[in-house]
Amino acid sequence: MNKSFSYLLFFIIIAITACKPKAGKDLLVSDDFQKAIQEKLINAQDGDVIELPEGTFQLTQTLFIEGVNNVTIKGQGVDKTFLSFKNQEEGSEGFYISNVINFSLSDFTIEDSKGDNIKIKSADGLVLKNINSRWTDGAKETNGAYGLYPVESKNVLVEDCEVSYASDAGIYVGQSVNVVVRRCYTHHNVAGIEIENCINSDVYENKSINNTGGILVFDLPDLPVANGRNARIFNNEIKENNHKNFAPDGNIVASVPPGTGIIILATDSVDVFNNKIANQKSVGIAIVSYQLLQRPYNDTTFGPYTSAISIRNNQISTNKLIVDMSTELGKLLFATFRLPMDIIYDGINNPEYIDEERNVKDGHQICIKNNGEEIKFGNLNAAKISNLKDLLKYSNTDITPFDCDFKGISGNKTPIQ
Repeated sequence: MNKSFSYLLFFIIIAITACKPKAGKDLLVSDDFQKAIQEKLINAQDGDVIELPEGTFQLTQTLFIEGVNNVTIKGQGVDKTFLSFKNQEEGSEGFYISNVINFSLSDFTIEDSKGDNIKIKSADGLVLKNINSRWTDGAKETNGAYGLYPVESKNVLVEDCEVSYASDAGIYVGQSVNVVVRRCYTHHNVAGIEIENCINSDVYENKSINNTGGILVFDLPDLPVANGRNARIFNNEIKENNHKNFAPDGNIVASVPPGTGIIILATDSVDVFNNKIANQKSVGIAIVSYQLLQRPYNDTTFGPYTSAISIRNNQISTNKLIVDMSTELGKLLFATFRLPMDIIYDGINNPEYIDEERNVKDGHQICIKNNGEEIKFGNLNAAKISNLKDLLKYSNTDITPFDCDFKGISGNKTPIQ
C-alpha cells in the first residue's frame, strides 16, 4: 500500500468516525430517549433538575409528570434541543404536567403534538421560559389548539417564549390567578395570547404579529373558575394580525375576524395602555359582551357583560382596507362601519350598573382617553337593536361619552418579579 493511499484511507476513517453518533446520553436514539426521559419524570424527586440533551428527538407518546415540588426541566436552548411529536401515537399533549408546586420548563423547542404542545394543570408557582412551541406544517385546523397552556393554576409566569401555528391560541392562560406573560413573540396563530377567566393578569412587552387576533381577554361561561377580572395589557407591539382564521368550526375563537388587534369579551376591570396597535384590517380594539356572539349558556353565575374598561395612551392605527367578512362579527362590523375601526364598543351594559338617569355608575364605565386625535371609534349600541336593520339607526361614532377616568383593577394584585 503506497503512502498516498494510506493517508487517504486514514482521513476517510477519521471523517466516518467524526460523523458517527457518539455513545452517551446526549445522543440517545429517540426510542431510548423517550423511555429514559419518561422514567426520569416518573421517578422525579422534589428539587430535581432534569436536563434534556442536545439533539432532535422524535417522540410517539405524551411525556407526563405530576405531584412534584421544585422540579426543573430544561434543555440546552431552543436551537439545540428539539422535541418532535409529529409521529405521535399515544396521548395528545407533548408535555402533560399536573399538581406541581414551583415548577419550571425552559430552553427547548417542542413541536407538532396532536393536541396541546405543553399543558399544565393545577400548578402553584409555574415558570415557562425560553421555549419555542410550534407546528411545522403551517396553518391547519388539525394543528393542536394551544402551544403553551397553563390552566387552573396560581402564580404563572410565561416569558421569552415563541409560539406559532396553534389552531386556537399560541399562549393560553385559563382559569388562573396571578398571571404574567411578558417578552413573548406569538405569530401565525389564530389568537396570539389569550387570557381567559383569570384573576390578576399582566401581559406586557410582547410582540403579537400576523395572528388572526393579537391579544384576547375573555370571560366565558360553564368553566370551573368564573368572573375573570383585573387584567393589564401594556407596552405590547400588536401589528398586522390579519392571518386567516383557521380554528375548527364551533371553537369560540373561530368568531374572531382576521385583522383584530385586541378583543375584550365579557370581562371586568381591564386596563389597556401604552401599546402600539397597527395595521389590523378589521379593528384595533373591540370591547364586546357575550350577548353579541348569540351563543347559549347554562351558567347562572356567569356575567356576560363587559365593564370597567380603560383604553388609554395607546398608539392605534388601522389600514384602509375593507373589513374582513369571513366571520359573523366581521360581517357585523362591515355592515355598520364599512372601513376598519380603531376602537369599537358593542354598547351593551350590565343593567345593574345603570343608574336612574340611564348613566353607567361610577367605577363600571368604559373609559377611552388619549389614543390619538384621529381615532376611528364606533359604538354599535347593540342594546337598542332587535335586528340588523337597526344597526345604522342606532350605531354612532361619538366617543365623548367615554371620556372618563378609569377606576378598575382592584383587589390584592400580586406582581411576579
